[in-house]
Amino acid sequence: MSEAKSMNIWESWPVEMPTAPELRECKEYQYLQDEGVQREMASELRDIAIKTAHSKFPTASKAAIILKGGMESQFSLYDSDTDHCTFRQEAFFRYLFGINEPDCYGILDLERKESVLFVPRVLDDWQRWHGAALPLDYYTKRYGVTTTRYVDELHTVLQERGLELLYVLRGVNSDSGLPTATVVDFAEVGQYKVDEKHLHPMLCEMRVFKTKREIEYMRVCNVVSCQAHVYVMRHIKAGMTELQCEALFKAWTCYFGAARHMAYTCICGSGPHGSILHYGHAGRPNDRILKDGDTIVLDMGAEFFGYSTDITRSYAINGKFTEDQKAVHQAVYEAQHAVFKAMKPGVSWPDMHRLAERVLIQHLIKIGILHNGTEEEMVAAHMGAVFQPHGLGHLLGLNVHDVGGYPEGTQRLSAPGVSYLRTSRTLQPGMVLTVEPGLYFNDPTLNKALANPDQAKFINEKVLDRFRGTGGFRLEDDVVVTEDGIINLTTLPTSWQECEAVIQAAQPAQRK
Repeated sequence: MSEAKSMNIWESWPVEMPTAPELRECKEYQYLQDEGVQREMASELRDIAIKTAHSKFPTASKAAIILKGGMESQFSLYDSDTDHCTFRQEAFFRYLFGINEPDCYGILDLERKESVLFVPRVLDDWQRWHGAALPLDYYTKRYGVTTTRYVDELHTVLQERGLELLYVLRGVNSDSGLPTATVVDFAEVGQYKVDEKHLHPMLCEMRVFKTKREIEYMRVCNVVSCQAHVYVMRHIKAGMTELQCEALFKAWTCYFGAARHMAYTCICGSGPHGSILHYGHAGRPNDRILKDGDTIVLDMGAEFFGYSTDITRSYAINGKFTEDQKAVHQAVYEAQHAVFKAMKPGVSWPDMHRLAERVLIQHLIKIGILHNGTEEEMVAAHMGAVFQPHGLGHLLGLNVHDVGGYPEGTQRLSAPGVSYLRTSRTLQPGMVLTVEPGLYFNDPTLNKALANPDQAKFINEKVLDRFRGTGGFRLEDDVVVTEDGIINLTTLPTSWQECEAVIQAAQPAQRK
């Protein structure tokens, strides 16, 4: 795509889907499709893992890291022989081996500093349905491993290499609280010494700090997801359904970035639905019709080669904010930019959350929703958590809520607001996090606060009633912590003025 010719990069982006020849000129598409980039990224991470294991594990002598990939059987639709969704590789396995095919194993031989990929041996009937089996050297070249063998040769290869100690992946995801789902279980595993203690924390910590190549890859991922957000912004109008917004976003990211998957279920909450934090699930399936005067929260991010994007923009769908909508949107905008300005190595992430809450409280006082007290009193009463009932942001990478947020020995905070955080770490260079303050008028949360005398005394119900049922706003960008601040990977219209300009310029005849 052409370089920006004005101050705003999105003004140079195509308004409509390009032709196939135009797509072949798209540098983002070519980069995200480049097998060499993907192979080199995984190869570098394997080298780092082997080097780290040598420094942190009890021994590397006659030892190997062994990982089991995701299983195709995990993707069946109940008792049907069809898949409930297209297979997606387990994140740790994809991290080190880069392959998205099911039923594989992989080892990193720590003594030889070599990698072996194990792929399933396929039957003739399988080939009838899925295509001819690929030769082993295809996998070796495609994924940059030392060699490739069949899964049924796993024990044989371990014996040939004289391996006696296996470092296996077993642990609990500190974000979800769920245990490892792909634990090594081949038939002969009992014949080896097995270490379940060291691998999981090591790989989690590795994934917290992105390599330069990973950061560049995630930057390009962000470009395509940002373009998709602008594509939706340029085509949104009253009478559409929320699902059509989702469809436009998915079409762009698939066409421009070959993104077959979303990083999470698209959240397209219009009107009152904007206050439902994870709207779009099966019970609320993005099915409302957009109405003139509505606002909308569009939290949508595609997944590219396993890497997630997580981006939110909120705006008035008709391209004309009311004064109340401007005031709420500006509160969120200023909270986000206050955090951007303060982020740097050594800063506590909970402190960034508290900063965002404080800015929101200042604006709620200015609007008149909060009264009868000082800013400090409202902070002490946790009023920020009433209007932003979620954490400021989270680690991002191969999972949208990435691992490593609470390493062993880290304590979770219990106070309202900061208790929602998915990490309480101190910022360090190489971390990638989302920054997503929001201000919502969520009836269950508001009613709970009004039933609490310590919080109700600060709420001006007469003014609050003016905002009930309007949903809310969230702004979310993906940022990298650098040596002296941050780099924002997300480039989008953000302020209410920018959003108005893009929407109104796209279809002026429909905005009268």
